[in-house]
Amino acid sequence: MCPGWCKSVAPTGSWKDNSVAADRFAHITTWVFDLDNTLYPAECHLFHQIDARMTAFIEETLSLSHADARKVQKDYYARYGTTLSGLMKEHHIPPKAFMDYVHDIDLAVIKADPALGEAIKTLPGRRVIYTNGSQTHAENVAGKLGILDLFDAIFDVEMAGFTPKPHRPAYEAFWAHLDIDPRSAAMFEDMPQNLEVPFHEGMETVLVQSEAQWFDDEPEGKRPARPGEKYPHVKHVTSDLTQFLLGLTRAPQSASVSL
Repeated sequence: MCPGWCKSVAPTGSWKDNSVAADRFAHITTWVFDLDNTLYPAECHLFHQIDARMTAFIEETLSLSHADARKVQKDYYARYGTTLSGLMKEHHIPPKAFMDYVHDIDLAVIKADPALGEAIKTLPGRRVIYTNGSQTHAENVAGKLGILDLFDAIFDVEMAGFTPKPHRPAYEAFWAHLDIDPRSAAMFEDMPQNLEVPFHEGMETVLVQSEAQWFDDEPEGKRPARPGEKYPHVKHVTSDLTQFLLGLTRAPQSASVSL
């Protein structure tokens, strides 16, 4: 995992050393976790495999060159929220064919994470995975991490009618399906834009940041967050999910920044 430290972002932009403000999470009864680059460290580059598989799928399906397929992939991602949404709208691609193809990856880079499991186990209330990927992919990854049995539910993009985060109807479907009151829920995400709607509906928002390197053609504003980035709709940020979670239920083991 990344070095153990966590941060909370002040709306004013001011920063000072402090511990994780656990009392801000005292009202939380549902803990919502994104999957990719959130529950596992982005530095393992598992999502690079998925990204490459998306390009290959477009190459084969639309009979494009690698360069053109790459442009289509990132254009659809930027415009529609996910590459799949663009392919469905523009080319009527069956979503299951796409999902099965892009998630056919080598999970050997994912290692069991007992420390993360212990941290998640301490959280009171429901624990949920909410992903723009498939339920099968979430089960496979969480299983490799050794944390699958700690979650009460997995909500995938299919359950939202293939409407992805960050679009509001996706969250509304998520909240309705699991009977979640956003005001008593916390959400952990690596994508800043995916926390905007949750923030405005009263969720406690936590951005998981990473030093991992991304492809040069990643659309600006559509890539995982890096340390030091601040957003008005993000209440807390961390580069170590395990230590952040431990800081909510016991004395923090590391320095942090808070308002």
